[in-house]
Parts: sequence; C-alpha cells; structure tokens
Amino acid sequence: MAFKSIQPDRRRLADEVYDELVEAIIRRDIGLEDTLVQEKLASEMQISRTPVREALMRLAQEGVLEVSNRGSFKLYKMDKDEVKELYQSRAAIEGQCARILAVNHTDEDISFLRKTVENEENITSPTVRAYFEANRNIHRAFVERAKNRFLLDMFNMIWGKAQVFPLFATIEKVDLAQSLGDHMSLVEVIATGDRTAALETFTAHIQDGFMLQMQGIQASQTA
Repeated sequence: MAFKSIQPDRRRLADEVYDELVEAIIRRDIGLEDTLVQEKLASEMQISRTPVREALMRLAQEGVLEVSNRGSFKLYKMDKDEVKELYQSRAAIEGQCARILAVNHTDEDISFLRKTVENEENITSPTVRAYFEANRNIHRAFVERAKNRFLLDMFNMIWGKAQVFPLFATIEKVDLAQSLGDHMSLVEVIATGDRTAALETFTAHIQDGFMLQMQGIQASQTA
C-alpha cells in the first residue's frame, strides 16, 4: 500500500492522517489481512509518529480498527449480529432526523434534498466506492438538515464503521444498483409534514439496506 506525503501546514496533522487512512480503507488499499504499524506509516507519510498514533487510536475508538497485542492495528471485522445492530442504530438516528425534518423543514431544505438525490444517484462510475459514497452523501444530507449536531456525530461514527466492514464491499456480490433507489421518496414523505410516515418510511428504507447487506454477505461466503 502507498500513502501520499502529508504537508503539515494544511490542516491539523492527525486529521490529515485520519482522512488518508479512511480513504485507503474505502479504496481497499487496506484490507482485513493488513497490519498497520505507526512507525511504518509515519515513515511513508514523512511525518512524526504522534499524529499517526492519534489517528489510529481515533479509528480504534470508533470501532474501525482493533489493537493487536504488539501495538499494531488491523481492521475490525464485524459479525452478523453487529451488522444488525449497526443498521438498527442507523434506523434510530436517521428515523429521528426524518421526524425532525418532517416538522421543521423549509422549502429550501426540500429543494436541497431533491437536488442532492438527483446529483448523487447519477453514478458515472459503477464501483463499490462510488455507490457507498453516494449513499452516504444522500443520507448525511438528511441528517445535516435536521440540524442536530449530536445526531450528526452519531451518524458519522456509524457510517465510519460501516465503510470498513468491508461491509459495503459485500454488495459487490449482488446488484450494486439496488443500493441506490427510493431516496426521492424519502424527500417526498418529509415534504408531507407527516412525522410518523417519515419515521416509518426511513425505517423501511434502512431495513431494505440491511436485507441487501445480508444478501451480499451470504453471497460472499458461498462464492
């Protein structure tokens, strides 16, 4: 795996390292069998070990990485029960955001969400990463528009964990296009102002995502 050199004058170094590691995970330059050693990473990135360790520890705290006995790090592999819990958590967080938006949305919110769905679902590169990022961007837009920073923090943590399962990558074994769709119906139910319908629609949408994920996992295990 190869990492780009990081320049310390752009942002806080630990944040730069964190972002670079996340991107490497999404690209699958880092896989389940890879071991991450802070000294080696620091050398590749041409920076000190401190920001590298801080970024690695942050990913470990978020459940993305796990620490080995020797202090190195590896991707954390979720089991089926944990995947179920992750989707249940998504339903709770995003469903609540849908309820908030149904009651408090503006015309500008609805317009923004419609444009976001249209733009993100216009996939020109049908890759796992492209579909993952489109889904994340669409769902994040709903959460951001709910204007609750704590729900947004929880959303970021859950989607950070989801991206490395290699949760989303298992959908490669099924029809990727199934991972996008029905997002416009989420916008329309919010526009009605019916918070109960908004909650139920979001919950059903996330349940469909969970079933697709289970289908992908089963396909990957029998391949």
